[in-house]
Amino acid sequence: MWSFIKTIFAVIIGLFLFAFLGIFLLAGIGSAATQADKLVDVKEKSVLVFGFDKPINELEIENPLEGFDLPISSGATADGLVQIKATIANAIKDDKISGIFLKIGNIEAGAAKLDDIRESLLEFKSQGKFLYAYSETYSEGAYYLASAADKIFLNPVGLLEFNGISYNNQFLKGTMAKLEIEPQIFRVGKFKSAVEPLILDKMSDANRTQSLSFINSIHKYCLEKVSESRNIPYIELKNISDSMLVRNAGDALRLNIVTHLAYYDQVLDDIKQTLKLEKDKKINFISYNKYKNSVSITSNEASTSKVAVIVAEGDIESGKGDESTIGSDVIAEEIRKARIDENVKAIVLRINSPGGSALASDVMWREITLTTKSKPVVASMSDVAASGGYYMAMGCTKIMAKPNAITGSIGVFGLILNIENFLKNKAGITSDGVKTGKFSDIGTMTRPCNIYEKSVIQAEVEGIYKDFVSKAAKGRKMDFNYMESVASGRVWSGAEAKENGLVDEFGGINEAIVLAAQLAKTDTNYTIEYRPLQKDFLEKIVDQLATESKISALKNQLGLFYNPFMNYKKLEKLTGIQARMGLGGMMEW
Repeated sequence: MWSFIKTIFAVIIGLFLFAFLGIFLLAGIGSAATQADKLVDVKEKSVLVFGFDKPINELEIENPLEGFDLPISSGATADGLVQIKATIANAIKDDKISGIFLKIGNIEAGAAKLDDIRESLLEFKSQGKFLYAYSETYSEGAYYLASAADKIFLNPVGLLEFNGISYNNQFLKGTMAKLEIEPQIFRVGKFKSAVEPLILDKMSDANRTQSLSFINSIHKYCLEKVSESRNIPYIELKNISDSMLVRNAGDALRLNIVTHLAYYDQVLDDIKQTLKLEKDKKINFISYNKYKNSVSITSNEASTSKVAVIVAEGDIESGKGDESTIGSDVIAEEIRKARIDENVKAIVLRINSPGGSALASDVMWREITLTTKSKPVVASMSDVAASGGYYMAMGCTKIMAKPNAITGSIGVFGLILNIENFLKNKAGITSDGVKTGKFSDIGTMTRPCNIYEKSVIQAEVEGIYKDFVSKAAKGRKMDFNYMESVASGRVWSGAEAKENGLVDEFGGINEAIVLAAQLAKTDTNYTIEYRPLQKDFLEKIVDQLATESKISALKNQLGLFYNPFMNYKKLEKLTGIQARMGLGGMMEW
């Protein structure tokens, strides 16, 4: 009873807080919107500063409550690749921006996104403006970005990671055994390794082969790019990396990996010299977060011809999804809207996804193939466009990817966890019931599947896999047998995928937009429109408050069981046949 009273009281307080915050925030909306619309006042000889202190998504995620001192959590925020590239492009044309200063140590972005940003930085540098980088410590990814700079500063007692890429998985076979949970696996393809963490205690030989192949391909490409920028032979860089010859700041300087060892104040003095400022003068630094406010991510806004860029990022699931997932209903609707919109001449489908529901992937594939009959659709692969992510791409007119992207994984699996013994032996719970037919409860988690049921589910998985391969072969205009030889669930780098015909051309998001416009024969005069359209400030406020209230209520109700409950909800999403690359694999660099 007391628990019930506390819950009611918490809800009343929450509603009161919601109303109070609403009034408080609405009072500031006009001011906030006005500020956002203002052009930033950029002084002469300004230096644009990038800190990359947030994860990098395809599009920016703003938390409308950020900056307010409120008694609720801050919520997720992320910088956007599109906004970053647009900001750099604007800085190239801005005569008041003399240079870019990268202050990065670690960076949360995949290899393909970093390569896209790096190319924009190289374009900035090619226009005669300076590009400097400084950090006390560089991760491998951060250094890859910094290697484009004219001067690379490292703290004299700092650290720089230059020892290659690793790919790791956590294996839960022992955990499953201890918990008496039986993973019942149904899959096709010897390389389909997504379920291995549940049934093995180490990588299978097939998974080891494919993983080693794609990380070597990605590493080779990145070393080649560093070689070009630093003017160090590739074979020398490979030896430095393989032997981990950079063990301290002195090694980094001696091997020409960095150009200078310096403290921050010395870096500032160097920038002042470059700008021809006196030592007592202040550098006109302008942060990316401030400068981006005056930058538009569209172009040629007066044109009625459009290239629609539909951004699909996250795990794939049926329904509407949310800010961090790809909901098939939402993306399918956006594709339909773009198809019937006469002003949209071409579509770029920007994909960053390891896959998910095979059914949801097929729903979106259908809309894509219908659209290609009336206008070009170019798939632009980001860091990962694998399994269900590739399912979306394979029906497009053309597919573009970075050589260091991750793709392929054409395969499917099904998973049913049998938790009968876990419930009985660990929690004292047993199950019983009635049914109208012998197989009415097929797929239940409270008993093991029998031999016949397993054969039915396996046949379904094999049928969906065959359909996947057939559609991929048709979309890529390939023989079925050849497509199957590069499928079997195998993961490829972008470079490997192009060699095998799974990708048409190399390029990032800007190149994909240009290609789409060319295919539509609207090469120069078009507007770029990103979809789904971003919510306005008030909608974000309402959504954020609703999300925070829901999370707070769940935590209050579940207490210590909140995290296990959320993990269970994630497992729930694995119901149905999955076109998914992996469960928890992580590339570290």
